[in-house]
Amino acid sequence: MSTILDVCKLANVSKATVSRVINGTGQVKESTREKVFSAMQSLGYRPNRLAQALATNKTHTIGLVVSDFDGIHFGLLLKQAAASAEFAKKQLIVTDGHNDPDYEYEVIMQLEAQCDAVVLYSRTLTDDHIQRLHQQLTIPIVVINRDLPEQLFHSVSFQQEDAIKLMMGHLLDNGHRQIACITGHMMNPTGIARLNGYKYSLAQLGVNFDEKLVKHGVYDMKSGYQACKELINDGVSFTAIIAFNDCMALGALRALTEAGIQVPEQVSIIGIDNDPVSEFFTPRLTTVKLPIADMTKQAVELAITLCDETKATHSYQYKGQLIERESVMPVRSVLSS
Repeated sequence: MSTILDVCKLANVSKATVSRVINGTGQVKESTREKVFSAMQSLGYRPNRLAQALATNKTHTIGLVVSDFDGIHFGLLLKQAAASAEFAKKQLIVTDGHNDPDYEYEVIMQLEAQCDAVVLYSRTLTDDHIQRLHQQLTIPIVVINRDLPEQLFHSVSFQQEDAIKLMMGHLLDNGHRQIACITGHMMNPTGIARLNGYKYSLAQLGVNFDEKLVKHGVYDMKSGYQACKELINDGVSFTAIIAFNDCMALGALRALTEAGIQVPEQVSIIGIDNDPVSEFFTPRLTTVKLPIADMTKQAVELAITLCDETKATHSYQYKGQLIERESVMPVRSVLSS
């Protein structure tokens, strides 16, 4: 088995130079760097990562914690996080919190000894949880999809309330005033912000908020289907439905179709996520695209930077993009009991 001394001999450089090349530290000429890598490849030499960690106090590992592994968001997030970490020659440890805030908190704390930084995408942790993490962790943390008024940590956030205003604006521009709403979980900041966007948009046009038009789901098709059936069975009047993700919107579409209600001729419907399947239903779903890949790339690159240098806390904010398809049209008729 080849050793670091074999690499030194073949590349005709010192052990210190080989160490700097492997660890990415110090000043090394590009020609020298190439010679070292060429020697390592020729000899089949693989650095001892444990020894590196002990010598440099760095694991060269980034932790990624998500609330759960379900949904289109996490597939895109994992793919981009892996690509960004690989590009930076970092290892990526991925774990989930089982949608349990206390368990998720403990998972993050346990990663402290294994990682140089943590990227967190949480649906469940409260603002208090995250403030405690900031105070207790000795490694940097970058939070995706959360932005506190008092900026205590690095974050890459999505303007949730503005995304709902964008969706509502599209419906209101098409003459809709009786707009039903299918929410997601309401025990976290995302659900609260989105419902606030719904209420704000109604208030801007002087339309009263009606609790009978709001049903709660859990971000899957079945809950969207059941919520829409409740709306229909309650006999409330509505000309459009706004759902807090595409899966629930598609579930609602199924419920409307089963009830003999035409979409969008009688009821328009709009979701959020731009889930790939939303293009393959009839009608194709109008939605808001979330820039998950861009947000993840920003977060992982920031985490990698923070492993080696201190930066003032900053919040990077992203906006959604309306994707117009066939599930929304101007008001023609009103669904009523």
